[in-house]
Amino acid sequence: MSSICPILRCTLLSALALAGATFVAPASAQQPSAQPVPWRHGVLEAKSDAGFVFMPSKGGFAEKQGLKVEMLQFKGDALALKALIAGDLDTYEGSPGGPMLAASNGADIKLLGCYWPLLTYGIFSKANIASAQELKGKVMAISSPGALPDLLARAVLEKNDIPSSEVRFAIMGSDADRFRAVMAGVVDAAAASTEFVPIAPSSVKLLVHAHDAVPNYVRLCLYASGKTITQRRDQLVRFLAAQMAGVRHALNNRDDAIRLAKEMTEAKPDDPRAGYIYDEVVRYSAITPDMPIPMDKLAWMRELLTKTGNLTKPLDLAKLTDDGPRAKALELAGK
Repeated sequence: MSSICPILRCTLLSALALAGATFVAPASAQQPSAQPVPWRHGVLEAKSDAGFVFMPSKGGFAEKQGLKVEMLQFKGDALALKALIAGDLDTYEGSPGGPMLAASNGADIKLLGCYWPLLTYGIFSKANIASAQELKGKVMAISSPGALPDLLARAVLEKNDIPSSEVRFAIMGSDADRFRAVMAGVVDAAAASTEFVPIAPSSVKLLVHAHDAVPNYVRLCLYASGKTITQRRDQLVRFLAAQMAGVRHALNNRDDAIRLAKEMTEAKPDDPRAGYIYDEVVRYSAITPDMPIPMDKLAWMRELLTKTGNLTKPLDLAKLTDDGPRAKALELAGK
C-alpha cells in the first residue's frame, strides 16, 4: 500500500482534525484564568469580629470567583473612604456616614449593600458614670470626624438632649486605643466595639449599647466608585458574590469564624472576645449575608447627619445607592 494516502482520505482526516481543534478551543477559553485578578478591598483594622470580615478572602471564596483580594486595613473608615476616592482601593466597607457626606459634596461613590445593618458597638465609660445624661461636660474618645465612633457618640448625645458643644472630644485611632484610654482614666467615655465587654475591668462599664440607643444605625456597607462599577462590573459582581458566600459560611460555622478572628488579631487561645462578639452577632441577627440596601435606615442616618450639622447639602439616596451589582451577585452566589 502506498505511503501517500488517497486525496479523499487525507481531506477527511484534515477536516476531522480541524473540527477537533475548533471544538476544544472554546472549552479551553471558558476556563477560569490561571492568574486570579487582583482586587483591593479596604476594611477596618482587624478586631475580634474579623472572622466575618476576613472570611471571604481568607476562606478561599474570592479565589473561587477568580479574584485575589488584598485586604488593606485602616484605623478608621474615614481613611478608607479617602483611599477609595483617591483610586487606591477598588472597594471598601464602613459606616454610611462618611460616604453620605462625600456624596453630598460630589464624590463619585456608590453604596452597594449592607451586610452588617446593626451595631455591635457601644459607649464605654468610667464605672462612676451612672447614665448617658451624665456625659455632659465629660471627655469622649472618638475616631475621625464623620466616622462611626464619632457619629455614634453624637447620636447618643442627641438622643439624650446633650449639645455636642458641651462634650469634649478626643480623637484616637482604633477601638482598642479608645478602650484603653477609658481604662487608664485619660478620657471619661469612648465609642468602641462591644467585644471589650468580657475583658472590661470593674473600673469600666458598657454605658450604652448601640442596639438599644440607635437601632437604625447601620454598621458596615460596601462601597465602590462609579468608575469601578462601569469599568470592572463583572469583577465587582464576583467580588460581592465571594463576600456573600464567605460571610454566610462564617455565620454557619462558629468555630471557623472564631479561629480566623483569633488568627487575624493574634489573640491568645483563651481570649474570650471573638466568641463573645460572634454570639452577640447571632443573638441580635446583626449580619445579613445577602447585603440588602436598607433605605429606611439610610434615611434615618441622613436625618441624624443633618441634626448634628455634619450634612449641610441635600443628598439624594437613590443616587448614592446602586443595587444592580448586588442583584447579579445574588444569582452568582446561588441565592
